[in-house]
Amino acid sequence: MVSDQNPPSRASISGLAPGLGRTFVKDRHRNTLALAAICLSALMLGLEISSIPAILPTLERVLGADFRQLQWIMNAYTVAMTTCLMAMGTLADRFGRRRVFLLGVTAFGVASLLCGLAPGAPLLIAARFLQGASGAAMLACQTAVLSHQFRDGAARGMAFGWWGIVFGSGLGFGPLIGGVTVAVLNWDWVFLVHVGLALVTLALGRAGIAESADPQALHIDRAGIATLSLAVFSLVYLITRGQPLRVDDPVSLLALAGAASAIAFVAVELRAARPMFDVAAFRNRRFSGALLGSAAMNASFWPFVIYLPIYVQAVLGYDSVAAGFALLAYTLPTLAVPPLAERLLLRYGPGLVIPLGLFTIGAGFLLMRLAATGAGADWLTLLPGAVLAGTGLGLTNTPVTNTATGAVPAERAGMASGMDMSARMITLAVNIALMGFLLLQGVRADLGRVLPAEAAGSLDALAEAVAAGNLPADGIGPSLARQALASGFAGVMLYGGLGAWLFAGLSRLVFGRPGAAGRGPA
Repeated sequence: MVSDQNPPSRASISGLAPGLGRTFVKDRHRNTLALAAICLSALMLGLEISSIPAILPTLERVLGADFRQLQWIMNAYTVAMTTCLMAMGTLADRFGRRRVFLLGVTAFGVASLLCGLAPGAPLLIAARFLQGASGAAMLACQTAVLSHQFRDGAARGMAFGWWGIVFGSGLGFGPLIGGVTVAVLNWDWVFLVHVGLALVTLALGRAGIAESADPQALHIDRAGIATLSLAVFSLVYLITRGQPLRVDDPVSLLALAGAASAIAFVAVELRAARPMFDVAAFRNRRFSGALLGSAAMNASFWPFVIYLPIYVQAVLGYDSVAAGFALLAYTLPTLAVPPLAERLLLRYGPGLVIPLGLFTIGAGFLLMRLAATGAGADWLTLLPGAVLAGTGLGLTNTPVTNTATGAVPAERAGMASGMDMSARMITLAVNIALMGFLLLQGVRADLGRVLPAEAAGSLDALAEAVAAGNLPADGIGPSLARQALASGFAGVMLYGGLGAWLFAGLSRLVFGRPGAAGRGPA
């Protein structure tokens, strides 16, 4: 008799039944190809998030983009992904995850080609929106495909571990890859490289990914898709705009429409027979705790990736290439720790591992703040906190996704994946804007204490320039500008640390006792 605890060998399977060994080997080979396709698509998604900040100065010079256009070149991708993610998860459940994934890869390749050939900022922004929408299709299907094709606990942990490592590689090495690509080739190759990667991903996906769907998803939740998309887009747009609303401002109508859409979305999902955002799933302690972990990572670690290069270059004085290598200390632990995290998850459960990871992220941020505000701050003093924060992210990332998708029935994996990734992307979009606001206000407050009264009229413009990493010599010396920027970053680091600790406590409460977190609905 074959033990359930140990996977059978190829020889033993062949002896049990003719042809069974060949089937086993074929399935394993197909799963390997599927994992390669999912990981390659995750690499593309990560690179297109983190490599673009490194080339924005080049785009400003080559395309003649102004500051607002540069913001949208960065944000169009995130906004479109956030807006479309839940809808793509629902469409994947209805029409098949393999089909939606392959269509998303194709559209991503076309959008990347348009980005690389864009003659100006407006077309590049439009192509980035298409990239984000097609990226949402890929992202919504990734974890659902892995959950479907890797059912065994050990194999599933291995698959999610590799997915986390590769996704983290794209995010972590993106700034360095973007900077080197611009220096060696040209800015357009940051986008054009994804055309070739998309073709390889298509071939691997067609050969390896098995089709899966929700057999009960007979109807598309059109009302839910429409109301959620409008609510999320309105929220992200208004935060990105970063300006107070006024009665005579037409954008105020968008705020009202977004609020009404959010209320309508909740009402629709509560009444729907098969909602795309299943509110009942929150009764499951494991699912709710995992979503808190998703939100926490993107309220602290990942939005800070956008701003940390400014600190390393403008405050610590590194050039772009040296800064790219220095930032690896922040991101490399996210690549090395996920396999350990999956083993800890199997042994101790999510109720311990996820809060521990979040607490470690917070401790890393507070340690970085202590180093940044101390005398003689440099990269070596910042290094321990950066490594600790990255270690915490590595402990949290794949256990969060594995727990969220594993807490619901397999046929609803697409819905769970969409809710998990939506929590990540919505929180990321909000906190990129919020960290920028905190940074700007911290810089402004510090400058306000040292500037003469007659310079108060130019304080806002000066604060924006300093927060962007420009240390001007006119009106204020570089040393004062650097001091103000360091003060602003101290506030951002404090926010990241305390926020991660708050989420760690909340997730621990939601998971309950370690045994309770493994029993499903509570």
